[in-house]
Amino acid sequence: MKHILKHFPKQCWLYVALNAVCILVQVFFELKMPEYMAQITALTQTQGTEMSAIITAGAKMLLCAVLTLLLAVCIHFISAKIAADYSYTVRTKLYDKVESFSLEQMNRFSTPSLITRSTNDITQVQNIIVFGTLAIIKAPVMSVWAISKISTKHWQWTLATALCVLFICIVLLICYIFALPKFKRIQKLTDNINRITRENLNGLRVVHAYNAEKYQEEKFEKANEEITSNNLSAHRILSIMGPSMNIVMSGMSLIIYWIGAYLINQAAMGDKLEIFSEMIVFSQYAIQIIISFMVLNMIFIMAPRAIISAQRINEVIDTEPTIFDGEYDGKNTTVKGEIEFRNVSFKYPDASDYVLEDISFKAKKGQTVAIIGSTGCGKTTLINLIPRFYDVTQGEVLVDGINVKDYKLKSLYDKLGYVPQRALLFSGNINTNVAFGENENKDYTEDDVKRAVKIAQAQEFVEKMPFEYESDITQGGTNVSGGQRQRLCIARALCREPEILIFDDSFSALDYKTDRTLRQTLKEETSGTTNIIVAQRIGTIKDADLIIVLDEGKIAGMGKHKELLNTCDVYKEIALSQLSKEELSK
Repeated sequence: MKHILKHFPKQCWLYVALNAVCILVQVFFELKMPEYMAQITALTQTQGTEMSAIITAGAKMLLCAVLTLLLAVCIHFISAKIAADYSYTVRTKLYDKVESFSLEQMNRFSTPSLITRSTNDITQVQNIIVFGTLAIIKAPVMSVWAISKISTKHWQWTLATALCVLFICIVLLICYIFALPKFKRIQKLTDNINRITRENLNGLRVVHAYNAEKYQEEKFEKANEEITSNNLSAHRILSIMGPSMNIVMSGMSLIIYWIGAYLINQAAMGDKLEIFSEMIVFSQYAIQIIISFMVLNMIFIMAPRAIISAQRINEVIDTEPTIFDGEYDGKNTTVKGEIEFRNVSFKYPDASDYVLEDISFKAKKGQTVAIIGSTGCGKTTLINLIPRFYDVTQGEVLVDGINVKDYKLKSLYDKLGYVPQRALLFSGNINTNVAFGENENKDYTEDDVKRAVKIAQAQEFVEKMPFEYESDITQGGTNVSGGQRQRLCIARALCREPEILIFDDSFSALDYKTDRTLRQTLKEETSGTTNIIVAQRIGTIKDADLIIVLDEGKIAGMGKHKELLNTCDVYKEIALSQLSKEELSK
């Protein structure tokens, strides 16, 4: 329970107190009804009783029932309010925490798992709050109050009720012990089935293209069978609760009436009616006690999964970010648009080998610095150190002469325009995607959007769309081609008018003509902007002011195109694999 209450909103405690008051009043009225029932029973057995007396007692009993009903409505309304407020608060905390995660932390939790924790896990906890607020308060109060009312009656009845309650407690404890590990596994299996489903939907075209439907079906079927089997196993354990409760309730009523028959038979004639009335009252109170434990039974069914879910939620919320804000706001710098790597080395957490080793270079304002190398040599990792998606293991990365670790993250991002390797668009339209995000240095206008789209060579196809800049873009940009998506991502970075533009292999989906035109336009329109370009094509980077050649995480060569052809074997090998000697000499 502590896992659930850990992030319980403070304002909800007032509703919990109000709910507790309503529950206490409801219990009072529920426990008054057996007394009126006993009174009615005695009146009907007493000669000379007037009908008005019976009607009066019945009216009081009916009033208690109506008030109990109205209070039940209020209790459920308040419980729903508490659960909704809890879900809202925790979901917000979870989202904010994920937003602060580094790429390493995102990979550690995995996207499918974070989605499950933000949806299914919160729903599990919300459900137990709705029912738990009622059960956790009402069941103990009802049990203790009812027991106090019958404890002074005949000891035989009290002993029978106590044995029944003890049996129920043992059943609940056994089920809880064996069910908890099962529910813990269910949540992990839910992560797995979400991962497989998400993977299949994202790669649907590839699945169809390779006739891999059967393979994917088998993979999904295996995950589905695993989670189904685990669910069945867990619920088989819990399934003994319901029948156990029914057996106890029916058996206890039978025992109470059997004991009552014995006591009435042994009693004097004048005491028989009194014992009969006591039996009626006792049986009602005993049933109230069992019903209370049946309510707890429902909580015990829901609790294991909810507790595991709460632990998973707290695991994310309590994770400390590895990337912390600095104090520098990015203003009053003596230089602008300058990037410097000083003896930078980097390895992933828990890895033994360095991905990058002793990287040093400087990009001055307005320069174009290109990074090239074989697949897996660390190009993307290198540029991910600039916006602090990862922090360096050794050395320093400086932007405008200031270590990136000293920047406030928002101020650092305001200086950068980042185009990722995988072109990603958001659901909305052209305008909302190009004028995306916030920048404290400027407000985006319609002219800014059009200018950025024009520079990115996207104007032609955008203005042919049905609603031009208001045309819809689906999630992930699946309703435009790969090249169009890439150009819109470039336009998004240009719209910010940043000091530094970072292109992570962002021209790969463009044809050679568009690539050349785009680079020429960039050079003319953003002459004061520093460009960092990761590319595989020699044609894309041959005109760069500085080309850095990476090989197995180290700098194999650095200089201009013609210089590297003569001094760097790695660069020459890459160049000759793409262009002829005649083309390279131009």
